[in-house]
Amino acid sequence: MKRETKPRPRRKAAPSTTETAGATPWTEGIPLGTGGAIHPLFGLGLWSVGRWGPDDEIRTRSAIGRALERGVRWFDTAEVYGSGRSERLLGDAISAHPVGPAAPFITTKVSWEHLRPGQVKAALTGSLQRLGRRSVDLYLIHGPDPRVPLAQTMPALEALWKEGKIGAIGVSNFGLDELEEAGAALSEARIAVNQVRFNLFDREDAEPILEHCRQHGVLVEAYTPLLRGLLAGRYLDGERPPREIRGLSHRMLDDESMASLLARARALRDLANERAVPMASLALHWLRGQGALPLAGATRPEQVDELLAAIAARPEPAVLAEADRIARGDDGA
Repeated sequence: MKRETKPRPRRKAAPSTTETAGATPWTEGIPLGTGGAIHPLFGLGLWSVGRWGPDDEIRTRSAIGRALERGVRWFDTAEVYGSGRSERLLGDAISAHPVGPAAPFITTKVSWEHLRPGQVKAALTGSLQRLGRRSVDLYLIHGPDPRVPLAQTMPALEALWKEGKIGAIGVSNFGLDELEEAGAALSEARIAVNQVRFNLFDREDAEPILEHCRQHGVLVEAYTPLLRGLLAGRYLDGERPPREIRGLSHRMLDDESMASLLARARALRDLANERAVPMASLALHWLRGQGALPLAGATRPEQVDELLAAIAARPEPAVLAEADRIARGDDGA
């Protein structure tokens, strides 16, 4: 069924959280655009699915299954994750588990290498086939390609939105200029989401766009909310981040940066222990206080349980303010 063609007004303020009876913090959500869909507050990112060996893949399948059993709704993948294996494994896991009261909210992404109009449609067709779906709730540009004008890409996405194959259009890793350029290239749809790297320690890309996104009703999704586990307590007792993890962390976990980060992360752990909350809850709920929706990874079922326990614990605003001061280094740590 074709979508209505009546122009849609831009929302000037972020909407309030929607809660339902018996909801858990990971099933609550925020209206996405003006179409009535609800975007969950917390999600599971599947960037690692298909990246490792067979045993790791089996564990990740189990993690997805545990998340579905626990009522997690938002799953984020991309065509480049494992060269499509992430999407296929997610589709298989969903088909193997009965759908609960609320269907999963699925995000996938078109690669920065496929942004020409014909490529966009072909990429989405491939993603839908791997996912076993007729449509996705949210489709993101994974990152801009300076060789392809957004004036070409955005109308191609809008055409797919009008066909009902995309519930909402979003972008990832876009700065202010790119957000404005992308929005200007749309005629009826609008940019619903910008997914960016954002956590207590890594704010450089996100902070400049937050106010713009609030004013224009663009939801901010935060990937690496736990900085590859550092903000959940990993690497604090002598373990060194593996080379691949360091390579994916934009030099944040390189040896020359780690000494300062470790001192502040240990202070955050002390704060969490003092307040009897999981350390990760400081990072996740701090992001919610900034208006961002955290998207965390888990590759084992027990990691899913730990993540949901951290989400369920809600630190007081004063505790989150103290965590912010520590993370900025304002306390001298």
